[in-house]
Formats: sequence, structure tokens, C-alpha cells
Amino acid sequence: MKKPLFIAALCIALATLAVWLGTGAHRGWTKTREIVMEIDPVTGQENNFQRAKFVMGVELLAAGILGAGVLAGAALVLKSKPDKTS
Repeated sequence: MKKPLFIAALCIALATLAVWLGTGAHRGWTKTREIVMEIDPVTGQENNFQRAKFVMGVELLAAGILGAGVLAGAALVLKSKPDKTS
């Protein structure tokens, strides 16, 4: 039972890190919207508008790494099954 828990912990940690890096490695809180500045071609004025975009923050990164750590810790606490060789 130890090996599957270690593998699951490693997969969770790597997946969390990959998503964090893939969405921009933002070192702040998670964002679901982004402010985009656009210049109107007719008037030349700058317009700000919000666009829906997910950017994973450090709190979700920490939660994923913490969850992986809990699984790895549970794997360390569990006892190995004794071999039944006789």
C-alpha cells in the first residue's frame, strides 16, 4: 500500500506544479479575470475591459503540495505487509 500512495503523492505534486507553471507561475492569489487595455482604432482612446482567464495562485499551489505531503506522510506511517514466504 505504500508504493501506490507515494506514486499518487508524486503525481499530485507534479500535476499541481505543472498547472501552476502552465498558467503563468503567478506568485499572488488566484485570479479568474484579467484586465486588458485596448486602444480604440477610431478615437485612439484606451479602453479597459475584463477578460475571463484562470491564473493559478500560490494558495492552490500550496494546497496541492500539502495534499501530496499528507499522502506521502500516510505512506510512511503505514506498515509494510510481511512476506509470506515459508
